[in-house]
Amino acid sequence: MVDALGVAVVGFGWMGRVHTQAYARVAHHFPGLPLRPELVTVAEEVPGRAEEAAAQFGFASTTREWRDVAADPRVRAVSITAPNFLHREIGVAMAEAGKHIWIEKPVGLTAEDARAVADAVAKAGVQGAVGFNYRNAPAVEAARELIASGGIGRVTHARVRLFSDYAAHPESALTWRYERERGGSGVLGDLASHGADLARFLLGDIASLTADTAIFLPERTRPAGATAGHSRATGGELGAVENEDYVSCLLRFASGARGVLEACRVSVGEQNNYGFEVHGTQGAVFWDFRRMNELGVSRGTGYQDQPVSTVYVGPGDGEFGAFQPGAANAMGYDDLKVIEAYRFLRSVAEGVPYGATLADAVRGATVLDAMVRSARDRAWVTVDAPA
Repeated sequence: MVDALGVAVVGFGWMGRVHTQAYARVAHHFPGLPLRPELVTVAEEVPGRAEEAAAQFGFASTTREWRDVAADPRVRAVSITAPNFLHREIGVAMAEAGKHIWIEKPVGLTAEDARAVADAVAKAGVQGAVGFNYRNAPAVEAARELIASGGIGRVTHARVRLFSDYAAHPESALTWRYERERGGSGVLGDLASHGADLARFLLGDIASLTADTAIFLPERTRPAGATAGHSRATGGELGAVENEDYVSCLLRFASGARGVLEACRVSVGEQNNYGFEVHGTQGAVFWDFRRMNELGVSRGTGYQDQPVSTVYVGPGDGEFGAFQPGAANAMGYDDLKVIEAYRFLRSVAEGVPYGATLADAVRGATVLDAMVRSARDRAWVTVDAPA
């Protein structure tokens, strides 16, 4: 018996589209899932965008007001893909209305915001999933198992990097992303949030850190109208960029391992250069998102001149088998969101969380808050323990 689950998408920019496509594909890759998402409604304040979404993907209705979604009895689960500054208000309201939520990171602008949504979800007894998509890559899950099993010995140090050029053009429009009040801490919330989650996913909690931040493009042009994605604007009034383009951070893990996390949104020549290197006393493991289905693995007792082998993930690694029949067949970014949708819907069906949860969002947000404090005070700071 397969039950229908009415779902809604709030905010239909690029990420809203990705969520919708994941709902459309999830049954094809995970036919045993006892729930089938039905696209009930899409909420988007930009005129015409919701109607375009309905025409393309088959939403039964549209609205420009997200509060209509909270009041809609047909909706049992909601994807929240609106701008970051709206995450807390929408997330709390949807949970209080009894809706399960799949919400994009960083779940608000601060750890306080993330905790408010997590508390609302817990109080309402609904499920909450968070869009930390990179941890869903089968190669990342294989790396985690290798590390946990002692396959590279005791972890000594690691590096996590997230470099992109999406904001590198000097004509990039001054959207909400560059405002402190609506975009929070800039690249920290956008890219470093993924880095903090990957670091924790692989190596456990971060105990303390010291960070440095910078704004490299201090002014951008205010857009004349509605924008989508990373639009450009020319000839208009210039305004100040209020939040960070770059962050570098030294990490001390609770395990005693050391780490480096670095993220930048204005790295000319870098397109989605995301990945990690984890070193241990008997080996190392390397991952590059641009070669998502590969791992570099060095293991053994050679210590010096020990080679690195390329390992292709395959069935048996994470959810790879739901997409491809054998190793070295490529998966892509959107597939990670299908995995995320599957784990969210499975959580709803079974009442048990699978995948990244709001507790993970809170822990990650405490790391980001610590980075902000450290950069401000120019000091090592302790990462707050879970409440």
